[in-house]
Amino acid sequence: MKVVKTLHSDKTDEWLMESISAGDTASFNELYERYHKKITWYFYRMLGQNQELSEDCMQDLFMKIIERPELFDPSRKFSTWIFSVANNRCKNEYRKLEIRVEKAHLLKEDDYTEAHFDQVLDNGTFKKHLFDELGELGENQRSSFLLRHKYGFSIKQISEILECSEGTIKSRLFYITKKLSKKLNVYNPNTQTL
Repeated sequence: MKVVKTLHSDKTDEWLMESISAGDTASFNELYERYHKKITWYFYRMLGQNQELSEDCMQDLFMKIIERPELFDPSRKFSTWIFSVANNRCKNEYRKLEIRVEKAHLLKEDDYTEAHFDQVLDNGTFKKHLFDELGELGENQRSSFLLRHKYGFSIKQISEILECSEGTIKSRLFYITKKLSKKLNVYNPNTQTL
């Protein structure tokens, strides 16, 4: 597959935002290409796997970038800023809709029999159960986990995005990991019995 370089593909996100402020459409297109899938996926996981709502939120976020590029603080890293804006949008959606998405619960460990063994080892099944469990977490915990493990943000960046201390983020991640490892223990090959 041949990668096509665009006019601004070698520019930083921050440079692109400056250019957008000056009315450069090509800069906006480049920034959109870099982030629209990541942001949509983030909304999808944070807002109950509602594809339509996720796409609407993503479009709204990028409309704000077009309409009000001056809201970006050039002293911040763009990736941290855009996820911070996305996180705030999620909070607004929770308030506006006053919803907490109900998720299906994992099958209890003792429900697994030999017939389920192959299914238990299936990566797709694991991912589904992982995301079901993430759906059971509070918004701050879920967001912390996704920002760290899906997007690879540092503890410091996550603390900026979620507007809380680094210690709080470390604590959340520790307890989330502990909780998930217990809930998803059935997928640990060291605990499987034949």
